[in-house]
Amino acid sequence: MFIYSLPLIFTYTDLGSPLELLIIMLTLGIVLYISAPIPNSDVEDKSFNYPLYQYFIYAWTAQLPLWRIFWPYFISFNLGIYAADAAVRAGILSVSSWDSAHFVFVVPGWFWLVSVWRNSENATKKIYSTSARLMTIAVIFEYILKLYLRIESPRILFNCEDRILDYLICF
Repeated sequence: MFIYSLPLIFTYTDLGSPLELLIIMLTLGIVLYISAPIPNSDVEDKSFNYPLYQYFIYAWTAQLPLWRIFWPYFISFNLGIYAADAAVRAGILSVSSWDSAHFVFVVPGWFWLVSVWRNSENATKKIYSTSARLMTIAVIFEYILKLYLRIESPRILFNCEDRILDYLICF
């Protein structure tokens, strides 16, 4: 997360500094820790012997431990976003394909956000639910930053000087 977006924001825009972002994230973390639910460590850890659709139902209805929701989505979601960003920076994907890839990740991102918030009480410690919630908010923040960069300064985000075919889409 934030591999391409934050350096561009801090270098080429005046939206804020790293210190301001750190203060905002620490304040948000404290607020989330205070408002986090009390952990319910006696949630039944269901076996992996259920179909995939049942996993989604268990995740949506807060019947799984938090780690079973958070880590699979966190790893696969960030790998997918990183792959799309790296491919467009290398010139493998077009800018419109980058838009499509990020659009495809919106629905799983919202599912992950809602599932993490619903399953936060199924964590073993309060700090785990706070961290998971903070990371889901960070993903939304990254999407907002990338949308801002896509609209306001696509020439910087997509390195349009090296492109021939998609040069017009960079304006």
